[in-house]
Order: sequence, then structure tokens, then C-alpha cells
Amino acid sequence: MKFVDRPPHVNDLEQKPQINSCFPTDGSQPASSMETLSTDCLDGFGSEPDDVPEEVWGKLLPVGSSFDAFDLVKDEYTFGRGEMCDYQFNSPQMVNHACYQAYSKIHFKLTKEKTSSGIHVFLTDTSSNGTFVNGEKVGKGCKQFLSNNDEIALALKRNKAFVFMDSNATDNGDLPPELTEKYTMSKVLGRGACGEVRLAFLKGQCKKFAIKIIKKNKFSPNQTDQQSNQVMNEVNILKSLSHPCIIAIEDVIDTDEVLYIVMELIEGGELFDRVVSSGRFDEETTKCLFYQMVLGVQVVVKTYLVQWSHTVLSLQYLHEQGISHRDLKPENILLSGESNITLVKVTDFGLSKFVDGNTMLKTFCGTPNYLAPEVLLTAGKGTYTKSIDCWSLGVILFICLVGYPPFSDDRNDMDLPKQITGGHYAHYFKTDEWNTVSDDAKSLVQALLQTDPEKRITLNDALEHSWFKDEAMKKTVDELMHPTTMQPPASPVKKRKLEDCNDSPVKKIAA
Repeated sequence: MKFVDRPPHVNDLEQKPQINSCFPTDGSQPASSMETLSTDCLDGFGSEPDDVPEEVWGKLLPVGSSFDAFDLVKDEYTFGRGEMCDYQFNSPQMVNHACYQAYSKIHFKLTKEKTSSGIHVFLTDTSSNGTFVNGEKVGKGCKQFLSNNDEIALALKRNKAFVFMDSNATDNGDLPPELTEKYTMSKVLGRGACGEVRLAFLKGQCKKFAIKIIKKNKFSPNQTDQQSNQVMNEVNILKSLSHPCIIAIEDVIDTDEVLYIVMELIEGGELFDRVVSSGRFDEETTKCLFYQMVLGVQVVVKTYLVQWSHTVLSLQYLHEQGISHRDLKPENILLSGESNITLVKVTDFGLSKFVDGNTMLKTFCGTPNYLAPEVLLTAGKGTYTKSIDCWSLGVILFICLVGYPPFSDDRNDMDLPKQITGGHYAHYFKTDEWNTVSDDAKSLVQALLQTDPEKRITLNDALEHSWFKDEAMKKTVDELMHPTTMQPPASPVKKRKLEDCNDSPVKKIAA
């Protein structure tokens, strides 16, 4: 799974003092019958026990929304729907989950065993529908060695439940205390030019985040002190962004050598992967997703304008740094849920230009599928405006509608830079894929893929385009951005087919 370093992230990041958000807030009993709740979740609250607590050799941290943190102190544990299990799948959230009927009475076991090579942890699959470790099915009756940060899923590999944390692991030895005192660090989610992104849990709340770890030696070698200050200014601006369609930055921890950016975790995957798996989106789906993308990018640009309008460097920054390189591409658009009609999150804007001063040029020398003609014509060294974002959005819109890009190395009659600088894509409109696309959608594609940046449609005008004169779509987008709280069903849920289950409540809403 790729990670965008979207984000990629923001909506419910308010930090209110509370005893433990792993417990229900409605007065009901805890979500499951467990021997020990995670000390990371309790985080010091409550009275001290009379007896000396047993040593915790591992933890299961919740990845799925219906699961709770669990400390491991015994040598053997059972997990399932059965009343005799150490960890019972009996909370209201689990019972109302679409996968509940696919869970076995004893779904899996965890054992700590002493072997000739040392003490190891094993997972034994005892289920009918499968237990998965890192996406691979273990198989009924089979045993799997469990390593630190391994991910456990139940019934379907996408129905993620836990991440296993080995208390004796030394993976976090180089992390600063200001980070580890606040967050429990877990597995690596992805790696890129900026560094790596890791899953983390907020201590005291069990809330999941993605933490981007950027080593400062990755910054441009010729970067001045003034540019270094701009990095933090940029981070602070991104942190101030607040919009449902933008990955939220919750926290920033700045050390001498490393910058840690704590972002909301989005688990629906990248737009790129979704298009590849779907082949293409129907026009209504594309319209819903694309409208959100434009809204998100517009908010970013407006925020930069406001934040930098009062500075001496505003003009230079806005034209050369602030809004000229958003690196928009399907890999940097994240989807919140598994349904195609879902909340969109724009991520990975702004910081890439600081990591390598030649980012534009390197992209130019590689595959510049999403770069505007004016960027290619100046080999990434020119002065640009926010219109390059509109060009990139046009490429993304084209891909969503028909499943392939407007400009490609696969063409034999013309090289890629010439295709882009000349805007040679209109011949595709005569192909079968475009026969089902409306004239309004084609019109917006053409307005965005205008080679002259002065004639290219703006973000504001794009939002007013005739293709978006669709009140039903706007209502759907509004519901995605501002969902109402769902109440659990009054009666037990009906048994569902296994293929219908995923990591969501019975009636799925995007959030």
C-alpha cells in the first residue's frame, strides 16, 4: 500500500483531557472482556494496584475501529466470539460490524514460546474464514511467527484488527523522548524522497496517526538559513489548514537532525491505486471526487495568500515557492474509505521542494506526466503561478474519466515533452471510452489542459463550471465532508456474505 504522504491528514484532532477514549463514553461497559487494557491507553490514570503488575511482554494496538488495545502478560491467549476467550469479540461495535458473523468462536491464538533460538511469539489460525498477518492468510491449524509491528486482520485481509508490538523490540531507540513520550510508534507505512512514514498511536487516547519522519540532511545542500526558516514557516502554514479535503497536521516535533510531522491517518489508499483497480470511474463518481480535489487545492492556495500577504518576501515566495509546486498527482490524493464515493484528502503539497532543490528538474528528466507545459519549457527553473495546479488537476480528471493519461511515453509518433507542451491529447476524444463522457466534462478537461497558462481556467472558475451544476452531487460532497453521527441499529444485524465485510460499520459512512 502506498502512502501519500497524504495524509496522507484532521477532523477530530482536538485533544481533550480524558481518562481513556478506548472506553465507551455513553455509560456502557468496556468494549470487550479483556484481562488487561493497554497501559499506553490508560496513561497513568486510575489508582495503583495492590499487587505488583505482571510484566507486559507485548501489546496489541487497535487498527480496526471496533477493536481495543490489549496488553499481553500470559504465555497464551485466545481471541474470538466465544465466551471463554481471553479477548471476546462481544462489544456493540463488533456485534454490529459487517464481518462479525465471519468471526469464529476461537478465531486465533497467541502464544509466547521458548525455543532453541530464544523466546518467540506465534499466532495460530483456528478460524474458518481466515486470519491474516501482513496481508497473508495463515491458514486454519497453521502457526505463524509474529514479529514486532506485524499487522493482524480477520476474515478478510482488508479487515485489519491489530498491530503487534513487542515490548523487547529496539526499533525506536533513535527516536527523541519528546516524540516517544507522547506517541507509541509502530510499523513503517511507506518510504519516499522525504523519508519514511510510520503508524503511531497517541498515548492516553489510542488514536492513530501517520508520522512523517524527514531527516534534515535530505534538505537541499545549498539551503540558506532563510530557506530553513521557510521550511518551518511552510510546516506551520500547513498545520493551520483546516478543511475536510486536506490532510491535517496534528503536531510538529522539530529536532536538530530530524523533523517529525504528525498527520491524520487515512486508510482508504491512493486515488492512483483505486483507478488502477477500477479501470476507470463512472462520470458521477469522478465528479464527486474531483469536486473535492478542487475544493482542497483552492483552500491551500487561499491560505498561502493570506499567511504570506503581509511579509516582505510575499511576492517572491508566492510565485517561486509558495504556490508554484504542489506536486499534484493521483498518488497524492488519498481516499478515506473503500467505497468509490468517499471523502478525498489532498496531501504532500509544499514540502517536497525543500527536500531537493532539483525536484522539478529531476521530475522533468524522469516522467513529467502531470507537469504543466510552462514547467517543461523552462526545465523546472522558471517562475510559475498557481495555474500549474490547474493543469495537474486536468490530467487527474482525464485519468479518472477514462482510466489512462492524456500524455504517455507509450505513443510512438511523438515524445512525451512534445505531447505536453503542444497539448496533443484531443484525438483521444474520438475513442470509444470518451463516447460515454458528457460534453460538460470534456469542456472542463479542455479548460484545465490549456497550454497557455494565461488562458487556463482558474480554480474559482473551475468550481463554477457547468459540469459542477449538480446539486445532488454537492449534497453528497457536503455529507461526506460533514457526516452526522450514526446511532447503532436497535436490532441485531442480519448475517452478511463474507465478501461484503470490511473495516466499517454495517452502514458505511465516510469520515
